[in-house]
Amino acid sequence: MSAGNAETIRRWVEEMWNGRQYALCEELIAPRFVEHAHAPFSEHEPGEVDGPETMRASMEWLLEQFPDLSMEIAALVAQGDMVAVRVVSTGTNLGAFNGVLPASGRSFRAEQTHWFRMADGRVAEHWANRDDLTSMLQLGVVTKPRLGAVLRQVAAATRRRFRRT
Repeated sequence: MSAGNAETIRRWVEEMWNGRQYALCEELIAPRFVEHAHAPFSEHEPGEVDGPETMRASMEWLLEQFPDLSMEIAALVAQGDMVAVRVVSTGTNLGAFNGVLPASGRSFRAEQTHWFRMADGRVAEHWANRDDLTSMLQLGVVTKPRLGAVLRQVAAATRRRFRRT
């Protein structure tokens, strides 16, 4: 069972995402699917969704922003009905970021870990730990704190501390 589940997740990365095979959403993702991962800036709460439809929408949303998005499998482990994959994702922001910010043309490279619970050879649940901060910094969506900002934070914390005493 573990080997078959691992193969399904390899296909999720290499064929579905990297190969842009949207039709695999129906084959690889269970209709009753629980999404535990928050997408950056998402207004949707995690929970049970229509698996294939939600996965296809996620692909369309992300690939609109990063048409060259690619994931390289760094590690893949399966045990029983659980599979974990660590990927290195890269992409260039060529579409409106989150549908709002103009495309920056900047690229990112960041690691992610995805966990899956499998049922009947399909993905039934998904969790993700993504290094979104690194991606956002590389894309220029957020900036590193500057010395002035750090000094203001220290001064504010010092004032709060002295007010309590």
